[in-house]
Amino acid sequence: MANTGSFKGLEPIQYGGREVWPLIEGGKGVSATNHASSGAWAAAGGIGTVSAVNADSYDAEGKIIPQVYDQLTRTERHQQLIRYAIDGAVEQVKRAYDIASGKGAININVLWEMGGAQEVLEGVLERTRGLVTGVTCGAGMPYKLAEIAARFDVHYLPIVSSARAFRALWKRSYHKVSELMAAVVYEDPWLAGGHNGLSNAEDPLSPQDPYPRVKALRETMRAEGVSEDTAIVMAGGVWYLREWNDWIDNPELGKIVFQFGTRPLLTAESPIPEEWKERLRTLDEGDVLLHKFSPTGFYSSAVKNDFLWDLIHRSERQIPYSRVEAGEHTRQLDVGVRGKNFWVAPRDYERAKSWYDAGHTEPLKTPDDTIVYVTPPKRDEIRKDQKDCMGCLSHCQFSSWKDHGDYTTGRLADPRSFCIQKTLQDIAHGGPVEDNLMFAGHAAYRFKSDPFYSNNFTPTVKELVDRILTGD
Repeated sequence: MANTGSFKGLEPIQYGGREVWPLIEGGKGVSATNHASSGAWAAAGGIGTVSAVNADSYDAEGKIIPQVYDQLTRTERHQQLIRYAIDGAVEQVKRAYDIASGKGAININVLWEMGGAQEVLEGVLERTRGLVTGVTCGAGMPYKLAEIAARFDVHYLPIVSSARAFRALWKRSYHKVSELMAAVVYEDPWLAGGHNGLSNAEDPLSPQDPYPRVKALRETMRAEGVSEDTAIVMAGGVWYLREWNDWIDNPELGKIVFQFGTRPLLTAESPIPEEWKERLRTLDEGDVLLHKFSPTGFYSSAVKNDFLWDLIHRSERQIPYSRVEAGEHTRQLDVGVRGKNFWVAPRDYERAKSWYDAGHTEPLKTPDDTIVYVTPPKRDEIRKDQKDCMGCLSHCQFSSWKDHGDYTTGRLADPRSFCIQKTLQDIAHGGPVEDNLMFAGHAAYRFKSDPFYSNNFTPTVKELVDRILTGD
């Protein structure tokens, strides 16, 4: 990403029958991008993205309607969640479209791993015909995205983290609806905020240069006969466009669009609470962690705050056990556990005793034949959150929920994870930023050093887009 000479500048592209800047606002749910931010991004000439992941609805006075799940069963609460999701996203799209005033474009973003993803996406597109230009979708392998896009005559922009993932999607379904695939979003697993597609074959601690990966993606697209008009969107780690000079007008990469997820968080129109915005100004390099605590089972990146440290330390207070004496499991565990069927290594017995003495008196079994030790209040919180599950994911490791069939994954609920809907709703609506999951990209530390934000300056979206277009 060497800067060779002065910034080349960007040329507008055609998207949805309109000339727009090749700049996409990354969609961030829950409610971290909404009508205000995405409408303003489109009004500035870019492609704004409404997050359709449990977006807010409003009452007659314009106040946000709290999403309360009062039904008795998980499946009933899941149906409530789908209704909230459709109503909220429709409202956000309509408002964003009005703010855009015929400029730019409005996309919606969904996670394929969210509960009822297909029903939500179809419900939103049915009620927003003519307002949505395209759908970005990742977090899973959304094979059905192309056929849904064709049914509603909208573009689709699959989000992948490798050429291999794209090839699988293309071979299975996207080749049948190639004309509506406006772009392929390459979301860099080591740089982007939120969930990503890091595979088990890749090392979370060994970041790879995005250039060869995007080059490989374009080579795969060319080998499969994908049109050169289909852009690749670089998502993750993009701050100053001048640092990506070599990517612009580069025949190896073809048509490139840039996505900004983290920078739009700190704007006047950004819907996140003030405390969250202020915390972004304080981050240092390394303060964002790529981790695997998410109940989705995917890797994701978030700020190392008290919430994340609690999960890190919880997993450190973990020991393997077997149900019979075997191998190095020669010591019968009697620390906090009931029953005799817990055998552990002698050194782990001593560790369990030290945790117990420090107040972590409650052992919880995991699906991997390990035990984690937590305090009584933490145990109560975990159990309550698991019981209150509203089915926000297609498969949840934390609660063992599944959104189809018999509605269970068949695995033990995992106490090393957390209820993602609860924490994302809380932080987006004013809950304490230290006690909730705070997604951010790995370049978020640059808010502190970028002179654009000096003296606590908070730009409007228009000011940010204008600044980005200068190369800064």
